[in-house]
Amino acid sequence: MTRRNRRYSCFTTDEYLAIERISPIKHEYLQGQLIAVAGVSKAHVIIAGNISALLVNHLRGTDYISYAMGMKVCLPALNLFYYPDLTITCDRRDRTSIEEFILYPKLIIEVISESNEAFDRGDKFSDDKTISTLEEYMLIHQSQILVERFQCHSNNLWAPQIFQDGDALVLSSTNLICEIEALYKNLDQLSSMP
Repeated sequence: MTRRNRRYSCFTTDEYLAIERISPIKHEYLQGQLIAVAGVSKAHVIIAGNISALLVNHLRGTDYISYAMGMKVCLPALNLFYYPDLTITCDRRDRTSIEEFILYPKLIIEVISESNEAFDRGDKFSDDKTISTLEEYMLIHQSQILVERFQCHSNNLWAPQIFQDGDALVLSSTNLICEIEALYKNLDQLSSMP
């Protein structure tokens, strides 16, 4: 099952936001189309929870706000809404409690699997690169200890960096440095047996 697994008819952004308020399932919005977001694995949830806990603790007392899994990012110029696994913003314009989405993320993190990797690495990353405030985009693999971090430099050039088992993970946008294994804690408690 892929992340973009079911399409619905054409909707305005206001209709989309109204549907999302009452829908039992999440949808991403791609230029009038609602795309049902597929479910995630236990490993996905554990990894997303680990990085979220690390960032929430690290950013406590700062102007940064961390949003996990349920917060949409709006790309108005492209007429899109995405649900990243984790988003960090420190922009005051994202501080209103009225909005159901953020517009000015500094960091976007996606936990990837075989089913969503092509989309998160391809179209979604390409779209997210258009966000002027975005400094880093991170892909966390769930099938192995591997993190890919893309950092924006001048002229919208995105430099990749790979972190593997034994490395210290560095997130420049938030000044977080941690052992990469911290992202994968408790995965060993999942049994491969039914």
